[in-house]
Amino acid sequence: MPLLSKIRMFKPLFTGAALASVLLCASIAVAQSVTPATPQPESVQRFIGMFSDPDVQRFLQQQSEAAKAVAEPPLETPNADPSFSEFAMRFRAHASNLLGAIQSFPLETMRGGAVLERDIQANGGTRPIFLVAAFVAVGLAAQWLFWWISAGWRSWMARAPFATVRERVVALAARLLWAACYVLSFGLGSIGFFLLFQWPPVIREIVVGYLFAIVVFRLASAFFDVLLAPRAEEEGRFRVVPITRDAAGHWAKRLSYLVGWYAFGWVTIRLLGTLGFSVPARQLVAYSLGLVLLVIGIEAVWRRPSRLSAGQASRIGLRARNWLWTVYFVAVWLLWVVGAMKLFWIAVVCAALPGAIALTKASVNNILRSSADEDDGHKKGTVVSVIVERGIRAALIVGAIVLLADALDVRLTQMTMQDSPILRLVRGLLSAGIILLVVDLAWSVVKVLIDRKLGDTEAVLEVGSERERRRTRLRTLLPILRNFLMILFVAIAIMMALSSLGVEIGPLIAGAGVVGVAIGFGAQTVVKDVISGMFYLLDDAFRVGEYIQSGSYKGTVESFSLRSIKLRHQRGAVYIVPFSELGAVQNMSRDWAIEKMTITITYDSDIEKARKIIKKIGLELFEDPEFKPTTLEPLKMQGIDSLGDSGLLLRMKVMTLPGQQFTLKRRALRMIHEAFNENGIKLAVPTVQVSGGKDDAVAAAAQQTLAAQSAATAANPA
Repeated sequence: MPLLSKIRMFKPLFTGAALASVLLCASIAVAQSVTPATPQPESVQRFIGMFSDPDVQRFLQQQSEAAKAVAEPPLETPNADPSFSEFAMRFRAHASNLLGAIQSFPLETMRGGAVLERDIQANGGTRPIFLVAAFVAVGLAAQWLFWWISAGWRSWMARAPFATVRERVVALAARLLWAACYVLSFGLGSIGFFLLFQWPPVIREIVVGYLFAIVVFRLASAFFDVLLAPRAEEEGRFRVVPITRDAAGHWAKRLSYLVGWYAFGWVTIRLLGTLGFSVPARQLVAYSLGLVLLVIGIEAVWRRPSRLSAGQASRIGLRARNWLWTVYFVAVWLLWVVGAMKLFWIAVVCAALPGAIALTKASVNNILRSSADEDDGHKKGTVVSVIVERGIRAALIVGAIVLLADALDVRLTQMTMQDSPILRLVRGLLSAGIILLVVDLAWSVVKVLIDRKLGDTEAVLEVGSERERRRTRLRTLLPILRNFLMILFVAIAIMMALSSLGVEIGPLIAGAGVVGVAIGFGAQTVVKDVISGMFYLLDDAFRVGEYIQSGSYKGTVESFSLRSIKLRHQRGAVYIVPFSELGAVQNMSRDWAIEKMTITITYDSDIEKARKIIKKIGLELFEDPEFKPTTLEPLKMQGIDSLGDSGLLLRMKVMTLPGQQFTLKRRALRMIHEAFNENGIKLAVPTVQVSGGKDDAVAAAAQQTLAAQSAATAANPA
């Protein structure tokens, strides 16, 4: 028995020694089987002889069974959930540790107090609370000095305009920088001045820790004061987050309290570790401090300002939401207390992520809004706003994914054969989410660039100018490019997401190629339409807004698709024509158009006078402000085209921009008609002449015939 008691005394080391001895005995046996036997030392023989003692053998057997029990969990019933059993075991161990910490907390407090008292006596008896108060006063003095020095900076910020995006960004950056310097002056005056002296280690850590907590609290207050601007005289003028003034004051105060109390609790827990408190004791203090955070959150929810009307239904809905938030906060705190950290982080992320995304979106839109947006009444996206908004949203979602992966013990970049199918699915879903976010950001930037370029093409430019031609070409090609890029981004996102889920995309791509070839053979007309449309666009055969004619189809080009064109006839009808059916295209809206006109005057008219009149009218129209921008060559008479039956046929022509000739033609014909009447030039009209030998006799006979017909009609009306 004395030997057994000695062995139990060295129990922690005995397991390793036993394993080493077994290996040593095995090696000796192997050596003896190979080499001749040699006499063993006496100490080795005694050590080997210990294993023949029954007590030693019984003890080794107990230790082996205990090691197996630790390495292998106990057998469970077939219906038991291993994860639930594991959580139940951890919860029981956690609860027992907390109960033990409650019992041992007074003793640990006395031990930590003794450590602190020793450093206090070494410091001359000065308590840390007095040192904290003294150096806070020094920090306030340094802060006042910075306030006095930065008077010009503050006056400039008070006068800074917020009309444009650049002015808002500059003013907000200046305010944030001033707030950071203001708090930094306090930190340098308090912590920096304190570290200039030699202090005992525990005293130094306590004072520096709580001064750091005060700096964090003041920094959070300054940050929320800049973002929410609760004291702004004009509501929303200096406020990044678009909320009311009462809500800004409410949330600025509560959020500052939350950050400050969290910093105080974090410093306190670290100091308890320095004073020798055990981990369960520190957890007990942390849960107690967390109750204060819980109370602050519940109070902030119940007393928050609301824009709802004072109706009974509104009050009931508000109270219901308040109770839901209260239950949520209590549930999250309980999950933290019981140690269910996976559920804790899932609950926190699911509630915080949507709110953070909505808040950042509203804030970014509020900062980057332009005066043109306010005048038009709708928001116009810019590349910067999309990059900032979608970039922040992607960063928030990726951060949430990484946080959840770390909480769930999921390695996003590693995959092993031991992973369960559910774990692989979760890893693939998280990776696919990151890929989709990156693709969404890229597509949003490209879409905004194309949409803004299309918006620039809406401005009406000088008809026929090179800029106008470029505008119509862009309005034709950019929608097709946008659709093509959308399909490309969607295909890339789907393939990369499937790859992250563990799906082999090589066979899919090969199968898609085979299917594409089969579809191409089966749908030759569709392929012909698409290819024909590509060549029409490459040849710049027509653009949106141009008037074209192809066979029996004619009209203004309204839009395109991958396989057809939409034409609007001048009477309102719409033709949707496949590209393969267009054939030769007559474009009537390119470069210039010549309109030819003909008029007929009598043979006795003065042709030279008519030519001068037409030339004068052409010059007048060419100088007219209404027609000057669209007229390339003035109206002029080309001469006598033919000798007609009723008169001389005069031909005229005028060159204008495409589509503008019809208005000028109508005005020119009216002016020519008026001028010819004023100058005695008669327009020829068709006439019928009947000639004979005896004109009077023929006329009398005709009158008698007419009189006889009239009498017969009167006698028999039927």
